[in-house]
Amino acid sequence: MAAAPAMPATGWRANLVIYAALAANLGIAAAKFVAAAITASSSMLTEGVHSLVDTGNQALLLYGQYRAKRLPDRDHPFGYGRELYFWAFIVAILIFGLGAGVSIYEGWRHIAAPEPLRDPLVNYVVLAIACVLEGASWWVAMRAFAARKGDLGWWRAIRESKDPSGFIVLFEDSAALAGLAVAAAGVWASHHWGDPRIDGWASIAIGVILAVVAMLLARESKGLLIGERANLDMVARIRALLEAEPCITHVNHVRTIHTAPDRIFVAISADFADALPMGEAETLIERLEQRLKAQEPKLSSIYIRPEKREDAVDALAMG
Repeated sequence: MAAAPAMPATGWRANLVIYAALAANLGIAAAKFVAAAITASSSMLTEGVHSLVDTGNQALLLYGQYRAKRLPDRDHPFGYGRELYFWAFIVAILIFGLGAGVSIYEGWRHIAAPEPLRDPLVNYVVLAIACVLEGASWWVAMRAFAARKGDLGWWRAIRESKDPSGFIVLFEDSAALAGLAVAAAGVWASHHWGDPRIDGWASIAIGVILAVVAMLLARESKGLLIGERANLDMVARIRALLEAEPCITHVNHVRTIHTAPDRIFVAISADFADALPMGEAETLIERLEQRLKAQEPKLSSIYIRPEKREDAVDALAMG
């Protein structure tokens, strides 16, 4: 069985990945726009837009985390934790609409009306600096995600992750490094062969990379926004604790849903012994809730329903 992911950091360290990415992208965006203005490079302009969009995305993730920390109220009794998933989905839309859309449009415009590149040295300097900064941000994001994923494979860890801020920054930085490589190749090829249209095609290639990343992020964010179950290992531990109780003859189902990255609602249907009096059943349920919360601190809400095994609906499909 795979090891459970490490517990996330708290305080400002929990957002270290986002802060690092935001600072890197803000400086890189300004440098790329200056280089694009000096050299008339389409791919460099595209990269500037890319970094600017990434900067806005990190700001939205920080805003989403702030909004998600609001306490439950009468209108939202389970809290606002899933608002983070909403802003993560907005980030995916922005990457697709602004990042990929502007990149592809700018590339097409440069191919239709090519403008000769001026001295590409400025582009190379900026790309080298951007590569160092993006690489540092990517390294921080990769190390943080590797610490959380435990022994899970990378793709499975992304699919199982309930905190989109970690894998969004990792995806963005990976796409940024790929985009820098494409931009550098486009600038070199355009200057080497004297054909500025190649730089336009490089912009389109960057747009395609961003579109693919955006679709992957949208897919993962959509699942979280709709509502995803808890880790299967946790579900198995909950079931095992219940099945070890002598007064429970059968666990019909254990249904979970994340209301935030670190908060889970669980609904349990169990068949209690027929001879168990109502008062003792209530005491048993209270004791089980206390044991479950002690074992699984992420369980913010627990609902245990006594239900005959034959009356449980969709027990096999849902449990």
